[in-house]
Amino acid sequence: MEQELDLREYLEIIAKRKKLLIQVPLVAVIVSAIISLFFLKPVYEASTTLMVGKSLAAKKDGAIDVVDYNTILANKQLAKTYGEIAKSRTVAQAVIEASGVQMEVEELQKMIDVAPVKDTELLKISVRDTDPRRAALLANTLAKEFSRRVIEIMKVDNVNIVDPAIVPAKPIKPRLVLNMVAAGIFGLIAAVLLIFLLEQLDTTIKTKEEAERLLDLPVLGVIPRSDE
Repeated sequence: MEQELDLREYLEIIAKRKKLLIQVPLVAVIVSAIISLFFLKPVYEASTTLMVGKSLAAKKDGAIDVVDYNTILANKQLAKTYGEIAKSRTVAQAVIEASGVQMEVEELQKMIDVAPVKDTELLKISVRDTDPRRAALLANTLAKEFSRRVIEIMKVDNVNIVDPAIVPAKPIKPRLVLNMVAAGIFGLIAAVLLIFLLEQLDTTIKTKEEAERLLDLPVLGVIPRSDE
């Protein structure tokens, strides 16, 4: 019963300042939308896919050999190794020189993401940039320079480009709807905390029910409010 009473009191406290419960989240959502639309630069992602490793099957006397499972496993491990090579300083420097894009090596490395495609021998190379055309240029140049470096380092030519990067049409960031939803949730939490903070700071007694509850005494009379 005491827990039910406490919950009722909490709801009453929130109800007294319900305007804040609407105003604070609304302001947060509006501010988030303005920042996302007018202050955050859109970021584009261009990706290229490469096949790494030896061929899984080869023609022999007009027939195709059975796929070697060990080769598949070796190629998957090779994709991880090649991923580190693709992100190396040497490859990044070669990409900058070949593309003609003026930037620091460390800056380019932060823009690059290389990851093996799950349960395959494919390697996905992605470049994020505020310029969609430059993102595609850097991704394709990276794929080419990476293939060349593999031949020099590993002494094998076993990297093939499956899908070259194309110029992305839409940015991946900022995510307007996601940002607005997150801002609304944080605004709602902030509003609730603000309501209870104001309640703690407010030491006045506003109703006879509050007087009876706080003083544990019956109210003998009420002075009516006069607007004059």
